[in-house]
Amino acid sequence: MASSGATVERVARADPDITWDVATLTNPTWFYPKDGPLPGVVDVRGQVGDWSSVGKTRTLILSDGGSVIETLTDVQRGTLFAYDLSEFQGLFGALVSGARAEWDFWVDDAGTGIRWSYVFHPRRGAGLVVGLIVKLFWARYMKRVLPVIVREAEQQDSRA
Repeated sequence: MASSGATVERVARADPDITWDVATLTNPTWFYPKDGPLPGVVDVRGQVGDWSSVGKTRTLILSDGGSVIETLTDVQRGTLFAYDLSEFQGLFGALVSGARAEWDFWVDDAGTGIRWSYVFHPRRGAGLVVGLIVKLFWARYMKRVLPVIVREAEQQDSRA
């Protein structure tokens, strides 16, 4: 059973530290709205302190009434930020056993490069459906969300 994923890249005309903080530490309710059939993040529960240490977990509450648990797996400030997603609720929970998100950062001539990758792990027999969801909706969603994060980093950098 093959995983299904998508990757997007952008360059923020902003300081690497500011870009990192915006992309990784900002409350996800600010950047992840509902989009078509994809629910938005409306609340974060169970997060203690900032979101910056391997092993930390939190629950994202989604606009469709579902939720998903995020667990930080890799944090290398300025270069890599990754987390696993588990216990998806609702329809998606029936389709996937989990997911992994990775954020790679690098210094670019124009500022800070960002590569956001997401891989979903379909349950047995759900690979085709998950692949279609990723291709038709999730990849487009990522292309919509990342520029908003980049703009916020650039705005914060211009105020610094």
